[in-house]
Amino acid sequence: MSIPQSGGGPIERREQLAEFLEKGCKPKEDWRIGTEHEKFGYCKDTLRPLPYDGERSVKAVLEGLRFRYGWEPIFEGDHIIGLKKDGANVSLEPGGQLELSGAPLETIHQTCDEVNTHLREVKDIADEIGVGFIGLGAAPIWSHEDMPMMPKGRYRLMTDYMDRVGTHGKQMMYRTCTVQVNLDFGSEADMVQKLRVALALQPVATALFANSPFFDGKVNGHKSWRSRIWRDLDADRTGMLPWVFEDGMGFERWVDWVLDVPMYFVYRDGKYINALGQSFRDFLDGKLPALPGETPTLSDWADHLTTVFPEARIKQFIEMRGADGGPWRRLCALPALWVGLMYDQSSLDAAWDLAKGWDAETREAWRVAASVDGLQATVGGRKMQDLATEVLDIARAGLKARARPGLGGMVQDERHFLHALEDSVETGKTPADELLDAYNGDWNGDLTRIYGDFSY
Repeated sequence: MSIPQSGGGPIERREQLAEFLEKGCKPKEDWRIGTEHEKFGYCKDTLRPLPYDGERSVKAVLEGLRFRYGWEPIFEGDHIIGLKKDGANVSLEPGGQLELSGAPLETIHQTCDEVNTHLREVKDIADEIGVGFIGLGAAPIWSHEDMPMMPKGRYRLMTDYMDRVGTHGKQMMYRTCTVQVNLDFGSEADMVQKLRVALALQPVATALFANSPFFDGKVNGHKSWRSRIWRDLDADRTGMLPWVFEDGMGFERWVDWVLDVPMYFVYRDGKYINALGQSFRDFLDGKLPALPGETPTLSDWADHLTTVFPEARIKQFIEMRGADGGPWRRLCALPALWVGLMYDQSSLDAAWDLAKGWDAETREAWRVAASVDGLQATVGGRKMQDLATEVLDIARAGLKARARPGLGGMVQDERHFLHALEDSVETGKTPADELLDAYNGDWNGDLTRIYGDFSY
C-alpha cells in the first residue's frame, strides 16, 4: 500500500481536487510504465511467515538491501518500513508482504529488467539468512493469527475498521499479494476510455493471473481467492464502479465518488491520526472531528485517493488492480498485457469494442466467474478462454505497433513478454490450475510442497 504523500499546499477551492487528477495528463511521448508486485516471505526451516524484527525477518531483508545495494531507508518513528532509490520504492504490506513499486519507465524491457534486478537482490539477501519468497495471490496455509503486523500506523487503523464494514478485509490486508501496472493518460477523454476498458476487462486479467486456489490450508473452490476476498471487503470503496460507464464521467465525477468514501486517517508530523468513517467533505469545510478547525492540503487529498480500492483506480495515472501475485515470469506479462491494450489507440479502440455492449450485470458476472473458474469461466454462453484469446490478440497488435526494441535492438518489440499468457490461453490452464494439478498429483495433498516447488 502507498507510503504517505508529501508536498502540495492548502486546498482553497474545491476545483483543486479535480485539477490535481488532471495534472496527470501527459503527451503520448511522456507516457510511462510503473509495475508493482508483492510477495510473501517465510523462514525456510519452519515455513512460517517472517516477523518484522529478528535475525530472519522483514527488517533484516530491508537492512540488507539498504546496506548492500544502496537503498535509502524510509522510517516511521524508529522503524524502517521501506526503501527508495532511483524513483522506485520497496514497501511493506500489513502482514509483511514485500512490495516493489517500480520507477516510471519507458518500455517493458526496462521495467522487466528492474523487476529482475530487484528479485535477484532480494534473493541474495534472503538466501544468506535462511529466508524464502513466494509469489502467490493468497497465503495458502497461514491463518490470520500466524501473521505479524508491520509497525505502520495506517495498518493499525485499517485493521480496526475492517470488521465494521465487511467480512474479508483483514484477509486482504494480511494474506494476499498482487501484481499491478500503472499507466498514463493523455487527456480527460483518454482517461475515461482507458478506465472503462480497465474495469470491463479486469476480469480477464483476474482469470489469466489466477493464482490463489488454497487458503487456510485447503482448496477453497476458487481459482483466485484473492479476487473473491475483494467482493466482501468494503462496498464503499471497492468494485466495478458502474457509474464510470455513464454519460458525464470525468475527473469531477471521480472526485464526487472519492469524497463520498469514508476516510481512514490524516497524516501529520509522522503520525496517523484516526479519522475512521469521517468525511473528507467535512474536512474541506474545516469540520473534521479528528482535526477541528483544520482544512486539508493536497497531500491529504493524495492520501485519501489511496484509500479507495476498485478494480481499477485513478490517481494521476491509472492502476490495474485485478491480478494475483505470481511466479517470476508473469510479473513482466501483466504490464505487457495492459500496455498492449492501452498505449496504442487502435488497440484501445478494439478493446473497448469488445466490452462496450456489456451492461453492469455482465461486467460483474465476468468478475465473479473469473474468480471462481479462471479461464474456464462462462458468462452468457461466452467462454473466458475465448475472450482472453481475443484480448491477447489485441494486446499483441498494440505491442507490435509500439515497436519498442530491446536488448540493443536484438528484440524488435515487447510482444515476447506475453508468452506466459499465450501458453495459458492455449492450454486453458492458469497458475492456479498448475497448483491444483500438483496438489492432486505429485504432492499427494501435501500443501507444504508449494514452498519448495513455487518459490522464487
